[in-house]
Amino acid sequence: MIFNTWDYYLLFLIPSAILCRVASPRLRPWVIFMSGGLFFTYFSYTQFGGIAGAACLAIFLWETFVSRFYKSSSWICWFGVTQTVLFLALFKYRNFLTGLFWRDAAHNPLYWKNAFLPLGISFFTFEFVHYAVDRYRNKTEEGSVTEYLAFILFFPTMVAGPIKRYQDFLPKLRTISREWVVDWQRGLTRILTGLVKKFAVADVLTAYTNHLNWMDISRAQRMILPLWLFAYGIKIYADFSAYSDIAIGSARLFGIRVPENFDWPYLRTNITDFWRHWHMSLTNWLIDYIYIPLGGSRGRSGKVYANILVTMLVSGIWHGAGVNFIVWGLLHGILLAIRRAWRQIRPMPVTPPLWSQLGSWLLTYVAVNLAWAFFCMDVHTALFFFRRLLHG
Repeated sequence: MIFNTWDYYLLFLIPSAILCRVASPRLRPWVIFMSGGLFFTYFSYTQFGGIAGAACLAIFLWETFVSRFYKSSSWICWFGVTQTVLFLALFKYRNFLTGLFWRDAAHNPLYWKNAFLPLGISFFTFEFVHYAVDRYRNKTEEGSVTEYLAFILFFPTMVAGPIKRYQDFLPKLRTISREWVVDWQRGLTRILTGLVKKFAVADVLTAYTNHLNWMDISRAQRMILPLWLFAYGIKIYADFSAYSDIAIGSARLFGIRVPENFDWPYLRTNITDFWRHWHMSLTNWLIDYIYIPLGGSRGRSGKVYANILVTMLVSGIWHGAGVNFIVWGLLHGILLAIRRAWRQIRPMPVTPPLWSQLGSWLLTYVAVNLAWAFFCMDVHTALFFFRRLLHG
């Protein structure tokens, strides 16, 4: 991961943040987008080599170029959304989708042997789509070319989020905080917090979560299996929130605040609250650009439940190219639909008793962690895991 390298801090973060602070307000967008362009080029080249790195940069620049033609109610906005999603499908899902028809890669004429995933494509795709849709709805200003490039190429959030909104980022870019000392203290503290989560928690738990494979599951004692899965739940939270902490802390060094992404999700007492506090920038994006356009909570119950399932299906597919991610997303959609149906049958009291809150928390925590089985294992292995868990 790029956040774990010295290159990120010594070559890009610290020099760029200092330069952004000393630059005049007119030059700050230039500093941010040029440093982001160098960052994207450098890490694309070091990860993929010359040709692939150049292809990554060309795609990124093309999408940025098209974005500058977006106008209110213009068909170009929908062209932009379509081509952005197609680029994501080509790089992230091509082999998965064609593999559904040709099970053997050797006989798949569309199989991409040397496939690679452009740096941060899952995250900047959502930002490109957001800008196109909000320009179409006239919800955000166009901004100058340099301001837009600074938004798209702001490298602290490019790799692992949080997912930004242009209308939120632009005022912060134009009025960068002058509290150097406070920003750097809090920014560095947040970065160190993320690094501790990554190295002292997530990486340590890898020794246990690596056992979630067919061979180890078949040999393990039955009582060990849930410990491995619950360890994975802690690991993935530590991993995801660590990257968000580092990104948020890095942005703070520039004097820019980006959205929070995690707020103690495992302490929530229902699945709806879990998703309101887990990967919050993603949840908010899915609500605004998938769930509400589908109709949201309006209409008949069946339609609302379908909207929930489709939204969580998109969430699952976005996380990874595999049937297991689809199952994971649909499982959470089903849990959210059950929660909604239960609340309609039995409304929540204003102050639930403590035993009720504890029971709800435990039920939510267990359900979320059991669902992680389909996130970290293929469907076949996950089903085998549950068979062993239930029947020994």
